[in-house]
Amino acid sequence: MTKNRLNAYQNMWMFVLYDLPVTSSENQKIAQKFRQNLLRDGFTMLQFSVYVRHCVSNEKADMHRGRVLAYLPPKGRVSIMRITDKQYGSIEHHWGGEKPPSKESPRQLMLF
Repeated sequence: MTKNRLNAYQNMWMFVLYDLPVTSSENQKIAQKFRQNLLRDGFTMLQFSVYVRHCVSNEKADMHRGRVLAYLPPKGRVSIMRITDKQYGSIEHHWGGEKPPSKESPRQLMLF
């Protein structure tokens, strides 16, 4: 039996939640570098200090977890959480009572 990679229960969303000290200019630089590393690894800011990334499998999520662990800052708290695509679909987003901005669907590439 082959696994369906597009199954909503096998696709994962990885969250990185962090609280880092920014009381000195050195700490601010460390926090900024951590944020830049998350962005470079394909994470998207969901809220301040909450970043999310889609992973097609548990194995890919393990790979990205290893990358996050490799650039952990020396101080502060960092939490890593995974949820299934199905669970992610039930998240409600609210922006001050306004309707959340919808993301434009990616354009389809046509080959002739």
